[in-house]
Amino acid sequence: MTKIIKPYKNSDLGKKEQVAKMFDAISKNYDGLNRVISLGIDIKWRKKVVEIVGKNNPKQILDIATGTGDLALMMAELNPDKIIGLDISEGMLAVGKEKIANVNLSEKIEMVVGDSEEMPFDDNTFDAITVSFGVRNFANLDKGIQEIARVLKPSGVLVILETSNPTKFPFKQGYKLYTNLFLPVIGKLFSKDKVAYSYLSESANSFPFGVAFNNILQKNGFTHTEDKPVTFGVATIYTARL
Repeated sequence: MTKIIKPYKNSDLGKKEQVAKMFDAISKNYDGLNRVISLGIDIKWRKKVVEIVGKNNPKQILDIATGTGDLALMMAELNPDKIIGLDISEGMLAVGKEKIANVNLSEKIEMVVGDSEEMPFDDNTFDAITVSFGVRNFANLDKGIQEIARVLKPSGVLVILETSNPTKFPFKQGYKLYTNLFLPVIGKLFSKDKVAYSYLSESANSFPFGVAFNNILQKNGFTHTEDKPVTFGVATIYTARL
């Protein structure tokens, strides 16, 4: 069973509410911090996701845990009819809406406040669903994946980009040092929420990856799953079909 890690250990709020509170607090600095923390490599990973999604020629795309809309904006180049970005953080979505308006894509990309475990969409709605660095924030991972399977068309594709842990020397040791020391320090220097990046590093280190996450996908409705580690295994791209 996946260990439940929450941002605020002394809070009585549930994980869902804590995650929303945390991302609201760091929303203004999130994009800049992400570029610093990932050294910009996260943009390259998202491009790979867009490439995989594009092979499905999707008309209706859902980007779950869309945050400030980075991936949703990149997928606009696929020229779908509609992209919906879903997130529980109104603060992150507000930043995303501004970015989308600045490039005149407000009619193409709609940002929606919503819960990934109870989505306001009909069954079999989307040709493609993406999640980038979001599944580890689900309060109930199984329920979230089951809900994704519900709203995805039988012919559709799910593409997930998520952190993972390198398994080979010296990348394994270097990554642990990076996530346990460097990431929280940078987060505390630049973010007003002092626990946010400690939570992000802790959740990244403990989240199941590779075969373990494939098994979770298969347990919850997906029959064809594939995982591809990127950048020495510090992240993994999962492709899944019903």
